[in-house]
Amino acid sequence: MPDPLRIAVLGVGMMGRFHAETLSSRVHGARVSVIYDFDHERAAEVAAEVGARVEADPFAAINADDVDAVLIASPGSVHEEQVLACLDRGIPVLCEKPLTTGIRTARAVVETEAKLGKKIVQLGFMRRFDPEYVAAKQLIDSGAIGRPLLLHCVHRNKNNGDHFNSEMMIRDSVVHEVDVARFLLGEEIRAVQVHRPAATAAAPAGVSDPMIVIFETEAGRLVTVEIFVRTGIGYEVRTEVVGENGSTVFGLDHHGITRTAGPGGAIWSGLIPEGFIERFADAYTIELQRWVDAARTGGISPDGADAWDGYAAVAVCEAGVEAIRTGDRVEVDLGSRPVPVDRPTE
Repeated sequence: MPDPLRIAVLGVGMMGRFHAETLSSRVHGARVSVIYDFDHERAAEVAAEVGARVEADPFAAINADDVDAVLIASPGSVHEEQVLACLDRGIPVLCEKPLTTGIRTARAVVETEAKLGKKIVQLGFMRRFDPEYVAAKQLIDSGAIGRPLLLHCVHRNKNNGDHFNSEMMIRDSVVHEVDVARFLLGEEIRAVQVHRPAATAAAPAGVSDPMIVIFETEAGRLVTVEIFVRTGIGYEVRTEVVGENGSTVFGLDHHGITRTAGPGGAIWSGLIPEGFIERFADAYTIELQRWVDAARTGGISPDGADAWDGYAAVAVCEAGVEAIRTGDRVEVDLGSRPVPVDRPTE
């Protein structure tokens, strides 16, 4: 049996800890060998749970002899330098969104990878691995509902806290709908508008919640996104694709449908998950397994989002933030996609 892929996990907050535990318990062919977090006590706790050692410096972790690949779940502000360090060493990296926190730096990552001549940067857009989203993509590509015309998305959270302002709603939440739209329709987003209806009483002063975000694609399709992060109910994500010959709705995961008799008649109910990890736990596991399988041969999963996808997500989200600030329709200019440099195989 081949040796397991040795992985350094950088950042073990909620997301990184979940990934470390999943890699150690539910993914085959992988071993978490190194843990880094700016909170040393938290790093030590997670390392003890998964049988890894602690490294006090993220770049030492990336370049360690007992590391074959890296998973980045650290704060977005340090993603650029950590991803570039992985590229410099030439090892596969799975980076949670965002790729970087700016358009220029995200573009620089794409160009740096292109110079290597191979893809080794994968972005953690897990919905591409969710069975419902995969089935919807296959249905669209089959032509069963005809040419897609409209995409309607809903993204609701129970309560993201007072710190979660309107701009974070775009960068941290709507970013997933950006990737979903590009994944399902297979084209780029060329413009963004944001409408700000009356805010919920649960929103802090000055925060627009909910919002309606509209994407225009290259082919003239429209994507509507309802983002509402203080519903007080739970985590709800769903999408409808409207085609010329039919439509499909997916993401209606109620975690069980219940029908019971009540004093006023029959009752229909379901369970709404508390958060995104509960809803997409299986998708995360599939994503990690396929990344590990690909990283063992030095690459990334062909089913996952690559560095260009990460760059496009940053660019669209920054256009969305500008649309919030100005109230204008903001165009997105990605430029041309860098051509990978051909390098002779050794």
